[in-house]
Amino acid sequence: MRRGPSGLYEVVPGGVERVRAFIPFPLPPSPPITMGPTLQDQLEQALLALGRLDSAMSFLPQPDLLLYAYARKEAVLSSQVEGTQSSLSDLLLFEMSGAPGVPIQDVVETSRYVAALEHGVQRLREGFPLSSRLLLEMHADLLAHGRGSDKLPGEFRRSQNWIEGSRPGNAHFVPPPPHAVGGAMGNLETFLHRQDLEFGALVRVALAHAQFETIHPFLDGNGRLGRLLISLFLWDSGILSQPILYLSLHFKRHRDEYYRLLDLVRTDGDWEAWLSFFLVGVAETATAAVNTARQLIALADRDRVRVQTGGRSAGSALRVLTALQSRPLLSLRATADRTGLSFPAAAKAMQALEHLGIVDEVTGQRRNRVYAYSSCLKVLNEGLEPL
Repeated sequence: MRRGPSGLYEVVPGGVERVRAFIPFPLPPSPPITMGPTLQDQLEQALLALGRLDSAMSFLPQPDLLLYAYARKEAVLSSQVEGTQSSLSDLLLFEMSGAPGVPIQDVVETSRYVAALEHGVQRLREGFPLSSRLLLEMHADLLAHGRGSDKLPGEFRRSQNWIEGSRPGNAHFVPPPPHAVGGAMGNLETFLHRQDLEFGALVRVALAHAQFETIHPFLDGNGRLGRLLISLFLWDSGILSQPILYLSLHFKRHRDEYYRLLDLVRTDGDWEAWLSFFLVGVAETATAAVNTARQLIALADRDRVRVQTGGRSAGSALRVLTALQSRPLLSLRATADRTGLSFPAAAKAMQALEHLGIVDEVTGQRRNRVYAYSSCLKVLNEGLEPL
């Protein structure tokens, strides 16, 4: 439905240029969202896919793996959207104080995404509400180090920003002026927690994400926090029992369409087109995550059978394999710590897994060796290839 612009323009200082900043109307849209047959079917398919994902989590031999790895996979994907080049292995090595294969700034930026996500998860587990204050705290973590650390971490912007272009006067889009940011974010927070609307939490977070991207409340990190908002809200609202759904891959694969539909919301008020794109992305992403879980279950079963044929060393090797199923990149010291084995026993068990072709040593060093559960990493790396 074309409602006309979903906000109003305010002329802001731009030197000799006339610059119009866009201030969105509070949500929900008016007239209300029209949930026709196609949208209703897409909503049902998305909710069914989310239900299957939640169910699949309970069958994983190590549910911690999907939580741990998907958080880091999302960090890599979300950072790739912003132009960094770090891989999942780079990030895992960096977290072990190893040397990544990309510029350190790239992997630092990716690791800060993990820190912001983990902070948000912890605060919500403590009962803190999903709110502007929590987003500010997460923003402080996101920009604590590396690029962007001089862009007011933990604070809403106090100057005008813009999207694309070299200045506001030739920008593709100019978000609200600084004085309007606090009010717009307050309205958004109120909308997120409304329970009196005809549509449920999944539709609500779809609209909220688009609104957040339009407000663009920070000088840097808006895209990453906007994507985190989706994951945390779906978990906090009870749609998912774990924060396991991340849409960065969908947005990365359909980048041009993503931005086109956000523009269409602003210029024409076409929330339905945006909602359709979002719901299809949720269904596809949840289905892909279920397939990943199934591959990991099959891999664990296959490799457990292979290890059990190893005679007297099978017991220790199985303990190491279990550790690798939750942390697919491990040093020998970390292996000993996670399994309770002595260092020599952990080294011998890891060597047994290497002989079976289950793990690969990735440093080429004689000391401080790191081993990768390569088949597991291959499954997790699907979708991380550059486009």
